[in-house]
Amino acid sequence: MNLKTILPVLVAVIGFAVYSSTFVVNQWEMALKLRLGEIVDSDYEPGLHFKLPIVHNVSKFDGRIQTLDARPERFITLEKKDVIVDSYVKWRITNVALFFRSTGGSATKTGRLLAERINTSLRDEFGKRTIQEVISGDRTEIMALLTKQSDSQASELGIEVLDVRIKQIDLPAEVSGSVYERMRAERERVARDLRAKGAEAAEKIRASADKERTIILANAYKVAEEERGVGDAKSSAVYAAAYNTNREFYSFYRSLNAYKKVFQGGQDIMVLEPNSEFFRYFKSQLGK
Repeated sequence: MNLKTILPVLVAVIGFAVYSSTFVVNQWEMALKLRLGEIVDSDYEPGLHFKLPIVHNVSKFDGRIQTLDARPERFITLEKKDVIVDSYVKWRITNVALFFRSTGGSATKTGRLLAERINTSLRDEFGKRTIQEVISGDRTEIMALLTKQSDSQASELGIEVLDVRIKQIDLPAEVSGSVYERMRAERERVARDLRAKGAEAAEKIRASADKERTIILANAYKVAEEERGVGDAKSSAVYAAAYNTNREFYSFYRSLNAYKKVFQGGQDIMVLEPNSEFFRYFKSQLGK
């Protein structure tokens, strides 16, 4: 047979044999070497590896972090109220041989088994808490506990649970009305308490201000009376000094002031005797 005819066939056979005898494991992959469905080897580093054609076959799995976005499930709280919880899980394969034995390498079966374990843990945790606690207070604590418990349970599947997150907690239509009404009543009670405390504080401030006002007015009145008394004393002293200096002129001056005040209106009527003391300076400039 011609060598030129045999050589391409020989190269093709050798190439096929090499191709059938090798496999490549990428950095993000985990591989199993199987012989008639039985695991032969599972500890493969990234790179080129060898196998026996026909006898061995290789299964590869993604070793990167996977996300299981579970469908929302309904759970019962401590008060026997239903809540609808939407969650997701971050996981990855840690033991590829155990993973293959437990799930057959099926992503669907893995998701179902993992979801069952997560839902069991969620049911237990929500059953210990009220709606108020799971909505407002304990969500972070619940997620930390779920991650720890789920990781422990998932180890039998050859996988590691890195994180369990609760995306959303909803109330069924038949529950949300009563819960919102209870929350509204609680907020109204708090508002009434705050208004009552505010009114009490306002009354105390108002009473204190009234007390201070009364004290200030009393002190001001006291000071005014004292000043008025001092002024009256000075005025009396001035009057007395003026009177003693010229008694006749002082008497005349006082009478003129009295006349001015009495007759300034023009409509005033006085009924007095002509020889009254009031008119003595009308009779004589000396008042006699």
